Amino acid sequence: MTLFLERGFDATTIEDITESADVSKRSFFDYFPSKEEVVFAWQDSFADRLMAAIAARPKSDSPLKVVEEAIVETVAASANERGLALGELIRRTPVLKARDQMKYAKLEHKLTEAMVARGGEGKDVRARMRLLSAIVIGALRVGGERWQERPPEGQLEAFARELFADLWKTLADFGDEAKNRR
Repeated sequence: MTLFLERGFDATTIEDITESADVSKRSFFDYFPSKEEVVFAWQDSFADRLMAAIAARPKSDSPLKVVEEAIVETVAASANERGLALGELIRRTPVLKARDQMKYAKLEHKLTEAMVARGGEGKDVRARMRLLSAIVIGALRVGGERWQERPPEGQLEAFARELFADLWKTLADFGDEAKNRR
């Protein structure tokens, strides 16, 4: 990661990576099919931490509370200088930015499965948890964009809590609008 952050993604070659890590190209490709995958390996750990945080929430928590608390906890724990710098590298690099969108689909699927595991089986449960996951991951995507546009001061945890407050209010407003449209 250090090479990407120092030189930029496009300027860093696989040879640079293998030399720096003191491994052969063959060993590199045993672990990563491309240099893009080196950058995105950290996203898998984010999803794993999120799933663990969901599983650790009390069974008595509502699905909304579980999702909000688990995501805020995971985002706050991921807010280190290196993680934020990698996020900026992804946003500045077109090939990485395009690949970055796939993480949201994976997160949505994993979130759905984790929430279904908490709430029991059934067609209605799965449909509700899938919809909740789509909404929340969409908000996470928008939140990431808003985080990059904001002034540099501020804590990520407070920002995430504000994002969820906005999300729940917006959904309530849409619900009221839908009830009144008849």
